[in-house]
Amino acid sequence: MPDYALAIDLGTTTLAASLIDRATGQRLAMTGSMNPQRRFGADVVSRLSAALHSEEALQEMASLIRAELLRLAHELCAGSAIPWSAVTQAAIAGNPAMQHLLLGLPVKSLAFPPYRPLFTSGKRVTAAELMWDGAAQVYLFPMPGGFVGGDTVAFLYGAAPGEATLCLDMGTNGEMALTTGDTIWATSAAAGPAFEGGNLSCGMAALPGAINSIRIEAERVRIATLGNVEPAGICGSAAIELVTELLRLEILEEGGRLRPGAEIPSNLGQRVVEQDGESAFVIHRDARRSLLLTQRDIRQIQLAKGAIRAGMEVLAERAALPFPALRDVLLTGSFGAVLHPTWLKTIGIFSEGMVQISRFTPEGALAGVERALATNGGFESVERLGERFRVVPLSGTPLFEAMFMKHIDFPHP
Repeated sequence: MPDYALAIDLGTTTLAASLIDRATGQRLAMTGSMNPQRRFGADVVSRLSAALHSEEALQEMASLIRAELLRLAHELCAGSAIPWSAVTQAAIAGNPAMQHLLLGLPVKSLAFPPYRPLFTSGKRVTAAELMWDGAAQVYLFPMPGGFVGGDTVAFLYGAAPGEATLCLDMGTNGEMALTTGDTIWATSAAAGPAFEGGNLSCGMAALPGAINSIRIEAERVRIATLGNVEPAGICGSAAIELVTELLRLEILEEGGRLRPGAEIPSNLGQRVVEQDGESAFVIHRDARRSLLLTQRDIRQIQLAKGAIRAGMEVLAERAALPFPALRDVLLTGSFGAVLHPTWLKTIGIFSEGMVQISRFTPEGALAGVERALATNGGFESVERLGERFRVVPLSGTPLFEAMFMKHIDFPHP
């Protein structure tokens, strides 16, 4: 008898879900959407604050995310001609805040030192406990620390990294892990949602209509969209690609200043316009909309990349594993397209050595959830993996603050 399962990557900004055949491990369908909790704030801190100050807000966030995940599940089943009642197992991986909010649990322990989740091992609940129809048993991934959660465990479970490997998830929380022997050193740097398209003036998830590639050639801006439809916004990978192009052409300065059109000697100067008192680069314009990368958007990307690089520096110092000693760098995130390591070197996240040993793994957390669902004893091996984590806090760490200030600017070309 066929056995189907639902895999979910519960992101702060974006959600990804897939339907798999447990017997073969084959992915039958995949879908995604924006996290509806965004109305309570774009990042984890904002949502934790809302939940702390209002039980009603906490329960509304729980209801919103449960309903949206169930909607995605029904969408997957309908598109695959598989009844939802045939899905016997679901597994969910998210950061600790997202998993607590999904369950409607108090979040005080996450919001204040020492920032600990209410449970660290995996948790099993029924569909009914999530107010879902159907009979699926639901497994939530382990949460090793207050800001290192099930999505990081899932990423590493799917990637199966070797010794001296840096695993980097460039989502809203910027989770990262470094393997040394039997220990997995991990931390989370609050990057904000810029890398996922959130908080950008025309940012969007990697859905049809999202610009997922931008090249500037012979003073012409060439774009491509997911689904080859009219552009509706820009996803994270394309925003990073555009920043690298603007740096290459010296339209964007090392300090992050977007040069006004009068200072740009080429025809590209006409693409820099004034918008709400700040400079902005015109990505695309038609009769219905203008898609812009604004000065504020660039600042958001600077803050995000500064936090990611500073977190990496702290983790390397704590694990006593300098960057030149790395053997592999595994990169994932909800970007919507392949993220070239050279772009990360250009904006100042990677060193030259990291570029040579890095590889991009799309849907890293989701792939790990799928692997656990399709493996006999998968959840038991996930639990053992979670026990190997040692979480390194960044808050109030002088090295983190110093490295953040050092890496806030873009590198010299």
